[in-house]
Amino acid sequence: MLPTDRIRALLLEHDDPRHLEHPADFDRVTSRNCFAGLVSALQQRFGPSFSSGLGQDTSFYGVIDIPADTTGLDRPLHIMMSNFGGYFVTARVVASEDFPGGGESLPEEFATWFDGVCTELGCTFVPSELLSEPYVGPSVLAAAGDVELAAVLVAAGAVDEDEEDDEELGKTDWYDRYFEYM
Repeated sequence: MLPTDRIRALLLEHDDPRHLEHPADFDRVTSRNCFAGLVSALQQRFGPSFSSGLGQDTSFYGVIDIPADTTGLDRPLHIMMSNFGGYFVTARVVASEDFPGGGESLPEEFATWFDGVCTELGCTFVPSELLSEPYVGPSVLAAAGDVELAAVLVAAGAVDEDEEDDEELGKTDWYDRYFEYM
């Protein structure tokens, strides 16, 4: 796996505030082939009992969900491929089938195998822990609008100023940049 500092540098290097959904040089054929390679490798390891789908109006290309009864971990796996970075790919063990957004890091054995798959396909595996770090890039993301919306709601009297969760307003992380709806 790439060193953590190198992955952080790549996340920042590929952030283009003028292109939030995909980079200017986005290649659909290469993206399709890379995603198909991920699906194929996961199918070889886990069998065909998982779902995959493509993103729309997002900074990610596609999603692969592997059910808990197939993973051997008693919990599902959630894998996403970004449109950016020569394809950033992340994977995490999730709390339940109904909550793919939360989760924990991968078992080391799977992370090592999956990183090798990503390397063979020309993608960069980004551990979910790095994606939860605060976003420090140049793009204006949706969460920045939360601050403006909160101010409007407080001014209109729709929300009590004391009820605001100031610590979360306007905060984003790297996951928001490369794996969210734009």
